[in-house]
Amino acid sequence: MTQTTDIRRERAPRPLRLDLFSCAGGAAMGYARAGFRVHGCDIADRPNYPFTQHQGDALEYLTYLIDTGDIRQYTFAHASPPCQAKNTLTVGTNASRGWGGTHVDLVAPTRELLDRTGLPYVIEQPNGQAEIRKDLTLCDEMFGLGVIRHRNFEASVCTIEQPAHVPHRDRVRGYRHGKFYDGPYVAAYGNGGGKPTIPQLQAALGITWTDVREELTEAIPPAYTERIGRAFLASRTLGVAA
Repeated sequence: MTQTTDIRRERAPRPLRLDLFSCAGGAAMGYARAGFRVHGCDIADRPNYPFTQHQGDALEYLTYLIDTGDIRQYTFAHASPPCQAKNTLTVGTNASRGWGGTHVDLVAPTRELLDRTGLPYVIEQPNGQAEIRKDLTLCDEMFGLGVIRHRNFEASVCTIEQPAHVPHRDRVRGYRHGKFYDGPYVAAYGNGGGKPTIPQLQAALGITWTDVREELTEAIPPAYTERIGRAFLASRTLGVAA
């Protein structure tokens, strides 16, 4: 009698991605949905972050990972360094009215350290004057979400197809100069009159694991990084440089 042996192959672990300046995990969740395990780092205590997270200065932590060789456990890195120094509001309205304080631009030192890792990486920034290449620009309307949040991505080596921009349907709902305007999008920033409720923000962004307004208003919709993560993993499967 011939015996049949059931050989079960252990599945290879999912690739591990480093999430710097991770906040509450909007970017991280998108990468997880694409097929990554995720480790984050943020200087603030983020109890709602849905994955393993190190609390501390992101650039100091990245330097530590490089110096100890622990960076080699990662396949890919994402960074969303603070961008207030050169975002549209800071250099526009706030500057003209003398509002706001001094902001630090961490994009250049972040890129320098990421280059040292030898890893493929993505740096994310909003519209404004931050000095990154706009290899990819994404907008919520491309994903049928309920906010207008353009984000630009500099990708070190991975080529990601740029989707066509979808025209915005109407205004962002809320008050402007004392007048209320209705529209299909919620204002995912600030605390003034006409701003959305927490459930409305969660629904508009596709984020359910945090109910902290500050975290929601800072977050990248997971749909953005899910697209990037899937493109990166597909490029590896096809043998494309990534």
